Amino acid sequence: MTRQTFLQGALILMLAGMITRFLGFINRIVVARLIGEEGVGLYMLALPTLFLVITLTQIGLPVAIAKRVAEADAVGNHEKIRSILVVSLLITSVTSIILTIAMILGSPYIASTLLTDERTIYPLLAISPIVPIVAISSVLRGYFQGKHNMKPQSYAQVFEQIVRIVFVYIFIKLLLPYGVEFAAAGAMFSVILGEFASLMYMLYQFKLRKSGKNRRPIRSYFKNTRETMRELFSIALPSTGSRLIGSISNFLEPILVSQALAIAGVTATLVTKQYGELTGYVIPLLFLPTFITHSLAIALIPSISEAGAKNNQKLIHYRIHQAIRISFASGAIATIVLLLFSEQILLFMYGSSSANQLLVLMAPFYILLYIQAPLQSALQALDYAKESMWNTLIGTFMKLLIIFVLAQQPAFGINGVAIAHSTSVILVTLLHLTVLNKKIKYHIPLKDMLKMIALFLLPFFVGWMLREIYILSSGGIMMLGLIFLLLIAIYLSVLFLLQFITKEELRAIPIFDKWLS
Repeated sequence: MTRQTFLQGALILMLAGMITRFLGFINRIVVARLIGEEGVGLYMLALPTLFLVITLTQIGLPVAIAKRVAEADAVGNHEKIRSILVVSLLITSVTSIILTIAMILGSPYIASTLLTDERTIYPLLAISPIVPIVAISSVLRGYFQGKHNMKPQSYAQVFEQIVRIVFVYIFIKLLLPYGVEFAAAGAMFSVILGEFASLMYMLYQFKLRKSGKNRRPIRSYFKNTRETMRELFSIALPSTGSRLIGSISNFLEPILVSQALAIAGVTATLVTKQYGELTGYVIPLLFLPTFITHSLAIALIPSISEAGAKNNQKLIHYRIHQAIRISFASGAIATIVLLLFSEQILLFMYGSSSANQLLVLMAPFYILLYIQAPLQSALQALDYAKESMWNTLIGTFMKLLIIFVLAQQPAFGINGVAIAHSTSVILVTLLHLTVLNKKIKYHIPLKDMLKMIALFLLPFFVGWMLREIYILSSGGIMMLGLIFLLLIAIYLSVLFLLQFITKEELRAIPIFDKWLS
């Protein structure tokens, strides 16, 4: 099986993530243009329920699989790897079937009572069959990650988005005449087809690599089932705590927002619209750079697990610091662009700039989100998943508390929800850094912290001047694109001038490797 280094694997995932995000935004634009803010609101109200069920289905196994497979692969224990895979597939298959049935039966109550909008039952029912598909896919992803092979899941992500875009347009066009709720359900069903295409590709890749190699009856891998389950759950249960807390938060949040804004005197229709703007327009833009940080986080788990098994503390510190630097570099430029050109971006992408205030309010704080995922992966790979879970719990509790306190006050309204999200991001990131410092004495060097500040401020001031030029020129989309390219060029110049990225890291990119050789 093809094996990549940490940076090679991360770069493959980044490229796939960039393509996937681009296709994903096309999909969001299509959905927003066709079904409008109210339809997007219905879609986003139902989505957290799906995430909660998926988290319960996976019970943290993908992270555990990646870690245990990486450790077994390091010592050449291939029988252990096969046992991990078979037991994991059995567990997720059973749980996914049970939870799919529960989701179907519980949809009427969730829609009418918890989400306070009976129309959400249609997207909830439409999405329910996806759970078993995602469950099996996640196990295969964990397996490929543990083998340091990021290509199968990367290609699968791209296939998934292509299939989703094709069918979301078809289903919305077919169902929109029957009502916006049916169109939202059609958009949800296209997600199922995309995930199914992704699963079929990964199964093909797995079969291709396993064809004719040491075939044994499946039952032979159940001999040490109890031991394998114990090893998996020792990581999976603490790891799933963080995901479960996040999923429960996402599940409770629209309910709490709906109730709090209703107390503030906001009508149900306006609640759906405002929450749709926040979660359907603003949050996706803020999460745009996370395809890079997520890629680094995925590649970080097997890399640190392997270094930890060899007790190589120096390499562990280097990998964490490397992931933080690259994550910050990718997030800083995105934050600058969103702060300076929020109104133009929203108008171009969604045809409405009504969410402009929310985007400007949240963007400065979300720069810490971009280093959060690598920090969490580092904690999980070092067997500090329990500490990571507690950090997430504290951040989530504060978010929900602030939503409850602020959103029901007319002076804050939906802005209170934005403040709550930002506070949670800051708190969780700082807590992760604190735990790493306490457990392994890791800290970000002062020199690099100063570089981070300079990397943000210098391009920001240049971007401010470019923004003034754009406003005075009354330029269109072409002018905006040229300004973005110029701003990115200036940012990259500052990045290399500060030596924020090393030559060794640049050599991982084929183009720079030839140039530097």
